[in-house]
Amino acid sequence: MGSALTTIGLPVALGIIMLGLGLSLTPRDFARVAKQPKAVIVALLCQLVLLPAICFGLVLLFQLPPVLAVGMMMLAASPGGTTANLYSHLFRGDIALNISLTALNSVIAVVTLPIITNLAIAYFDPFDGELGMQWAKTVEVFAIVLLPVALGMLVRRVWPQFADRMDKPVRIVSVIVLIVVIAGAVASNWALLVENVASLALITVLFCLISLGVGYLVPRLLKVGKRQAIASSFEIGIHNATLAIVIAQTVMGSVELSLPAAVYGVLMFFIAFGFGFLIRDRRATASEMRQEDAATAAPS
Repeated sequence: MGSALTTIGLPVALGIIMLGLGLSLTPRDFARVAKQPKAVIVALLCQLVLLPAICFGLVLLFQLPPVLAVGMMMLAASPGGTTANLYSHLFRGDIALNISLTALNSVIAVVTLPIITNLAIAYFDPFDGELGMQWAKTVEVFAIVLLPVALGMLVRRVWPQFADRMDKPVRIVSVIVLIVVIAGAVASNWALLVENVASLALITVLFCLISLGVGYLVPRLLKVGKRQAIASSFEIGIHNATLAIVIAQTVMGSVELSLPAAVYGVLMFFIAFGFGFLIRDRRATASEMRQEDAATAAPS
């Protein structure tokens, strides 16, 4: 059961999620970057440079075993999850910025995730295998991350009305499939998870809090608007744990490597929810939110 869930269920679940993301994206989402380059550049630098460095420091501080250390670095290298869009909407962030960052991160992660993971493997030396610029494994990461997004965008381009109708059903199905698959994977590896949760709970909670804090405070210190900072906070603070789990278990073939992402993926929802109440923009009006939603939903 565990093998089937790992090799088939998780990639299918992530593929459906990425397809759903693609159904909601248009080239216009990427074009928005030109309208607010400062917010995008700051967020990407935090995501791609600052957070991996912070995570590396935490790993050394907590003296994690090599495999778990690499798993944490893989989590840090993962792009923002699509859940960030939901949290940003709930706490009145700039949703258009979230969509732009999610789209960019989905593409950039194809290169940066293998690079950061390979560097972590070289440093901690947990095993002989590599995730990286080997052709076969790079193709695997590309297929898992980018192809479903591109397919969803193509469907939206050719059949926009069909994409609009399917957007909500695909989101619902993706959540259901993901819950079932992850629950099954957790159940089949319960003993291993329980054995390591004590050593991972504190570091994953700290990493989540620091990620959310960096995503909000750094843009604010650099004079980025409050709603853009809220969007940045969730995009940077809510990592795509599912992607890290899929890469660890299907590409690397290691359940233990996926444990940091599994623990983080459970705790992150509660931490991000509480953090949202601290930073939410109370001044944003309902009219502003409706205008933003209309701009986000406008066809390309």
